[in-house]
Amino acid sequence: MSNKSSKKRRTGSLMHASLGDKVFDTVNVILLSLLTLITIYPLIFVLSASLSDPLEVVTGRVYLLPRGLNIDAYKSVLGNATIGRGYRNSIFYTCLGVSLSMTLTIFAAFGLSRPNLIGRKFFTIIITLTMFFSGGLVPLYLVVRSLGLIGKFWSIILPSAMSAYNMLIMRSYFMTSIPYSLQEASIIDGCTPWKMLIKIMLPLSKPVLAVIALFYGVARWNSYFSAMLYLSSQKELWPLQLIIREIVIQSTTTEMMEVGLVSLEQIMAKEALKYTSIIVASLPLLIAYPFIQKYFVKGVMIGAIKG
Repeated sequence: MSNKSSKKRRTGSLMHASLGDKVFDTVNVILLSLLTLITIYPLIFVLSASLSDPLEVVTGRVYLLPRGLNIDAYKSVLGNATIGRGYRNSIFYTCLGVSLSMTLTIFAAFGLSRPNLIGRKFFTIIITLTMFFSGGLVPLYLVVRSLGLIGKFWSIILPSAMSAYNMLIMRSYFMTSIPYSLQEASIIDGCTPWKMLIKIMLPLSKPVLAVIALFYGVARWNSYFSAMLYLSSQKELWPLQLIIREIVIQSTTTEMMEVGLVSLEQIMAKEALKYTSIIVASLPLLIAYPFIQKYFVKGVMIGAIKG
């Protein structure tokens, strides 16, 4: 009798657990579906607005699908010399910035990952403190100005040349994901630190390299605040994002239209240009991400599972 009762209790608990799991899964599916909808809808709306008749967008009749298909805004954006120049500047800043940032991050992470580096813990603590404390915006501007970088493209590249957070991620990967016995074997075989970095560490670090490069690339491509501070009078050096910001600000002129300073045609043209510019500016990242997705998924799990 005791065995039968214990079996019944176990069966009941399994059924109860199964019911709880089903409820939990259902709630998760509902919440994740809502989050997915909240995330995707703005993207769909911007794409639909860029392909719609500007009058439909201005009057608020575009919700999900395009209304009155119109690609004149794309022709205007692709043929706009200012946006084209901004596109070239953003590509230049992103490529140069990512190359410099990756070089500095790799060298710093590799150096701090070496167990025989004198003062390794001290340097790591000093670098970590910069993640929590900084001098602020005004001291940074004064430093950039004292270096004579105001109005030059280097003011966009150098102040944010390396991220302490990204460097610590790469350092942790070098220390935990690449066996030190492999590094010792290369040293015994006569491998110098430079050769070890280039021929052993970097080929085995493709996931973290892809993730850090993506982090740097997205930050560089979306950055406009530095250009707004240091290149305010050098419009020929403006990145695409700062140009789009100006377009967005100029398109918010409903109050001016009410007093007759801006016509409806101008409002329509600026609205179409705004949404189309956002789509065009987002394309490079949307194109690049699928090629590094497999490395990104693996790289973001660095440190999540150990053992």
